[in-house]
Amino acid sequence: MRLVFAGTPDPAVPTLRALLESARHEVVAVVTRPDAPAGRGRKLVRSPVGLLADEAGIPVLTPARPSDPDFLARLAELAPDCCPVVAYGALVPRKALDVPRHGWVNLHFSLLPAWRGAAPVQAALRHGDEITGATTFRLEEGLDTGPVFGVVTEQVRPTDTAGDLLGRLATSGAGLMVATLDGIEDGTLEARPQPADGVSLAPKVTAADVRVDWGAPPVAIDRLIRSATPEPGAWSTFREERLGLGPVTRPDDAPVLEPGELRAEKRRVLVGTAGAAVQLGEVRPVGKRAMPAPDWARGVRIAAGERLT
Repeated sequence: MRLVFAGTPDPAVPTLRALLESARHEVVAVVTRPDAPAGRGRKLVRSPVGLLADEAGIPVLTPARPSDPDFLARLAELAPDCCPVVAYGALVPRKALDVPRHGWVNLHFSLLPAWRGAAPVQAALRHGDEITGATTFRLEEGLDTGPVFGVVTEQVRPTDTAGDLLGRLATSGAGLMVATLDGIEDGTLEARPQPADGVSLAPKVTAADVRVDWGAPPVAIDRLIRSATPEPGAWSTFREERLGLGPVTRPDDAPVLEPGELRAEKRRVLVGTAGAAVQLGEVRPVGKRAMPAPDWARGVRIAAGERLT
């Protein structure tokens, strides 16, 4: 089939690469978000999907909005049979959805109807899901509501961060997308409506959502921090400055400390919670690189009774 692929960040790259390597399908163009400023110099940077398309010599379309008339006209000229989409980052309007004869097929990183929305992997980790996965479905104007073509499942590991889990789902999801498009072309795959039960939402996670509440149980703190790693990054404050936090561990011999209370030992730094203390991993002070918590503690010389808040 003739394909126009839509996607933007790193997790979309494995699917685009798999489609480029497929003998059955031809990617005739890529749609991605416009180049965005990044880094200290705030230079405009191409999206990861756009970079791969450039390397492959494929035309790249970067509309400010997919409802722009010029983009819709160009999409119609390309005459795709189908538009696979992975984490594109913008709502696709009805006029664009109607262009390909097989519609737009979205790869979503959850087992729909669970965790519809922008942050399904973060939500699965934060809520302690043991099994998650990826779903291909026909894109509609509703929020991840379209009928499902196929799924793959993935076990959530106890130490998974959002980055770890999303990396595995991006890889397995790429295979699922290729298989879905093969089935659509063959006429052997039929989309099935999502169940009415089991709907849950996973809105975008902001920095305000991942400030650690040390009065929570240690298991909840562990899940929150892993769900926010690497983005947007969990944090707390120390001496009224923000301190970024990497994943924590829950040692068997952890003492009970007051919520947020710090205890610096020779090889570890503990912080109190609503239960047993947790052990800090890497921390990132403002304006500095991430470092092991004991190195940070030696530098700041934690006094008795000091806390993270």
